[in-house]
Amino acid sequence: MSAGAQLLRVQNFMLSVDGYGTGEGQSLERPFGHADPAVLAAWAGATASWPNRAEPGGTRGLDDYFTRDFANNIGAEIMGRGKFGPQKGPWEDLEWKGWWGDTPPFRTPVFVLTHHPRPSFALSDTTFHFIDAEPVDALRQAKAAADGKDVRLGGGVSTVRAFLDADLVDAMHVAVAPVELGRGGKLWDSPDELLDRFHCERIPSPSGVTHHLFWRR
Repeated sequence: MSAGAQLLRVQNFMLSVDGYGTGEGQSLERPFGHADPAVLAAWAGATASWPNRAEPGGTRGLDDYFTRDFANNIGAEIMGRGKFGPQKGPWEDLEWKGWWGDTPPFRTPVFVLTHHPRPSFALSDTTFHFIDAEPVDALRQAKAAADGKDVRLGGGVSTVRAFLDADLVDAMHVAVAPVELGRGGKLWDSPDELLDRFHCERIPSPSGVTHHLFWRR
């Protein structure tokens, strides 16, 4: 990676210890299916920098660093359709604007991968674009919109796998929580599967998660 190059980064991607990023049975009421997102994200929710924190306080250590780094030098995001909402097939309700509320946390252009494009729209300072594109073309569009900054690959699991399979990911942070899900969307059987292409450092946190940092060899 040359100095100043735009990177494709996975940030704060949360997995169970058995490699699942989401459970089975995703629905409007349960975005993570049978998995409890509060368990996967407990480490981040406890930090001082958690964006949804309603009261002062929170931790200021290693976990807080990763929570703050989520938006650092990010100019656009790519996500799969399942991270936007649970619907499949043609869009039946264009009035529904996703799981993220009136003020989404992305604050950048977001490119949603779907075989059923729909008109772009903006919520607060986030604009959602819906594109039917292969990973390399989606990344080209996102980099063009990122104003020289990096692009974050937001997930879900199948989207991250697709970009890993296309060898487009430059750096990745995965927070592995000490919980087993048993079924759902699986990123890996072991992080060692990626060591042919990435260096990896594993840093345990007092919160119980282990942070995995990957960067290209």
